[in-house]
Amino acid sequence: MTLGKVIGTVWATRKDDQLIGMKLQLVQELDVDGTLKSRFVVAVDSVGAGVGETVLFAQGSSARQTDLTRDKPVDAVITAIVDKLDIPGQTE
Repeated sequence: MTLGKVIGTVWATRKDDQLIGMKLQLVQELDVDGTLKSRFVVAVDSVGAGVGETVLFAQGSSARQTDLTRDKPVDAVITAIVDKLDIPGQTE
């Protein structure tokens, strides 16, 4: 899994039938110190994350292991909303 931040929502009115009803979020990767990286992905939101939230997302074949995405044409899925990171030696 990868740490990221939801930075937007992707709207696609025409899409594969297997994606109908799925919310697509634009997620930018994060360093553990909260710095945004340049890489981003479009991920199916399986947990109800909103813009501005820190999340964990999975990619590749792992992205097709949730109940929502099983056997769907999905390469990234948000699997968790992060409440807090505890990193020894770092303060918030």
